[in-house]
Amino acid sequence: MSRARHLPVITDPERMPELSGSPSGPGRRFAVVASRFNEHVTRALADGAVDALVRHGVAVDDVDLVWVPGAWELPGAVRRVLASERYDGVVAVGAVVRGETPHFDIVAGEAARGLAQAVADFEVPVGLGLLTCDTMAQAEARAGGTHGNKGWDAALAALEMVDLFERLDLTHGGGDDEEHADESGDDGLED
Repeated sequence: MSRARHLPVITDPERMPELSGSPSGPGRRFAVVASRFNEHVTRALADGAVDALVRHGVAVDDVDLVWVPGAWELPGAVRRVLASERYDGVVAVGAVVRGETPHFDIVAGEAARGLAQAVADFEVPVGLGLLTCDTMAQAEARAGGTHGNKGWDAALAALEMVDLFERLDLTHGGGDDEEHADESGDDGLED
């Protein structure tokens, strides 16, 4: 007979901190790093990302658009952009369409892995607008077609994560910064 493991019931949700970000852009600076390969798709993704950033308050002068040859080059360019410490967040867009060889799997997987590693290393949000589609029609549908614009969606995610990171830093006293630590040992929660 197996025993079901039950999660604890939260009896007082007001005691539990709940944090989320909002897609708020005023005063923030972003880079959109875009792959030129499949440019008719990636141009639409980049335009969608820039449009989302500007419509959510990022000044046009605070958005830089960086073009790279293909999806393989996205992680390297994003890392260089993040190393400059000029940006609050980055949106990476590209389109990898499956062909007849395993090249698709290598490029798509390694580009995504490299972008995730950049977020981990630099602790700056990167919105992932890298399409990995079986057909060009699927990519076009996700670059302003019937499935929306994934560049726009990636920019919204990046905006939200930048705001969330900022809230987490404020909530937790700026991370390891001892200057912000509460010497009383009080964690701010009631017993």
